[in-house]
Amino acid sequence: MSDKPLDFEAEYNNRAAVPDHLAVMARWKAAAEAARAVHPPIPLPYGSGPREVMDLFEARPDAPVAVFLHGGYWQALDRSWFSGIAPALLAHGVGLAIPSYDLCPDVRLGRIIGQAREAVELIRARTGRRPVVFGHSAGGHLAACLLSEGRVSAAVAISGVFELAPLIPTTINTALRLDAREAAALSPIHWPVPNGSTPGGTVLDCVVGGDETGEFLRQSRDMAAGWGARGVETRFEALAGLNHFTVLDPLMDPDSALVRRIVDLARG
Repeated sequence: MSDKPLDFEAEYNNRAAVPDHLAVMARWKAAAEAARAVHPPIPLPYGSGPREVMDLFEARPDAPVAVFLHGGYWQALDRSWFSGIAPALLAHGVGLAIPSYDLCPDVRLGRIIGQAREAVELIRARTGRRPVVFGHSAGGHLAACLLSEGRVSAAVAISGVFELAPLIPTTINTALRLDAREAAALSPIHWPVPNGSTPGGTVLDCVVGGDETGEFLRQSRDMAAGWGARGVETRFEALAGLNHFTVLDPLMDPDSALVRRIVDLARG
């Protein structure tokens, strides 16, 4: 076994790890524009800031609504990149809300968690039920935070980051400005787990691309094992042949197992 220290920069710099990530992101944008042309969303403010708006794709007035929280290491992207996810859920009669949120370094990470809370609470008030939430990368972190707090019916975290301390020595932290204390406080792997006495759901799926870095595989495996040992219904799955960007491909396919899982959780 090698004693060489782990290169956290290489492990967490997904754009460097996936040389064709720009081509994949261009596919996201094209799919988003096509979806918005066919299914124009309702812009739904959940706060007063310019980024405190979500796109709501309604299936029907009484349909369940899932909430997708986007990635970008809490410092990039917005809701407009991910509209391409909507058609697969709409095909099953499930609506979709995609919030934007403020980005680091303009705000601290704790504020972004607060904005995710506010967005989900608005959907809950609108539908009368706790939504299922799913998120990618930074959005997987936010999804787990919301499940811990009992705000959602279930969470599907795709390539999530649940332990933030490894980000501290990387260039990713330039915008996040995390120190050891804040990183520990905002890591959902350390948060209370939802349980039978907690309002909300107790199901957490940790899904990751099988071709992602070892640290991303470890993060999802450790989160599922850790919360599972504390009584949460967890599931870990590594999707063969997918990296940190192509792991979203199944969300564009109404027949994929991942979409079917989210639909089943949304229907409760």
